[in-house]
Amino acid sequence: MTDRRPALRVCAIVPAFDEAASVGEVVAGARCHVADVVVVDDGSGDGTADAAARAGATVLRHEWNQGKGAAVRTGLAHVLARPCTHVLFMDADGQHDPADIPALLDLAGRGPGDLVIGERRFDRETMPASRYYTNVISSAVISKFFVGATVGDAQSGFRLVRASLLRDIRLTARGYEVETEMLIKLRRRGAAVTRGQVKLRYEGARSKLKPLRDTTRTCFLAVRYRFFPERWA
Repeated sequence: MTDRRPALRVCAIVPAFDEAASVGEVVAGARCHVADVVVVDDGSGDGTADAAARAGATVLRHEWNQGKGAAVRTGLAHVLARPCTHVLFMDADGQHDPADIPALLDLAGRGPGDLVIGERRFDRETMPASRYYTNVISSAVISKFFVGATVGDAQSGFRLVRASLLRDIRLTARGYEVETEMLIKLRRRGAAVTRGQVKLRYEGARSKLKPLRDTTRTCFLAVRYRFFPERWA
């Protein structure tokens, strides 16, 4: 029987700040599964841009560090001007395994394909306590009060989104809260959420997220995005 599902053309956006040690591996792995990989070098001083380019990425550069949200917006301005059906977001620090990309693509192809979130398995035995509790609590709060759908990992940066929906929203976040802003605004546009489990690699990966500070900021800004849409739409 012929598979009549429409083909996906996927562009990946990888925000990166001082990730020369890991970005090349991330780019090489992602290029096995998607049409294009765009790395946004957010003011790095360690050769991140060169490492990404050697691995085959298109590299966009900020002259100074502006934050993950700003890097995501720069990447979107570039890829949404091109003929892609979906945008894949993933981090440059090695915590997201490119081997999980086909599973996200498959979920998008078999389902609505609006927003596929690669959810981490929160394990108290293997995760730092601060990350475990802030992720579990913030995901529960954001799901219940701001999204209106069950999401187990609201702050996951590993996600696949339909490009046409991204063209209809305006992102304003400058930092790590961009994932929550994107989720809330996509849901307000009626995007269906599909959840898929992915691996999380802590060994050798360095996260710049400060769990308590950044999660508190994210929840505070979620109130703005959800209840004051006329200003933060």
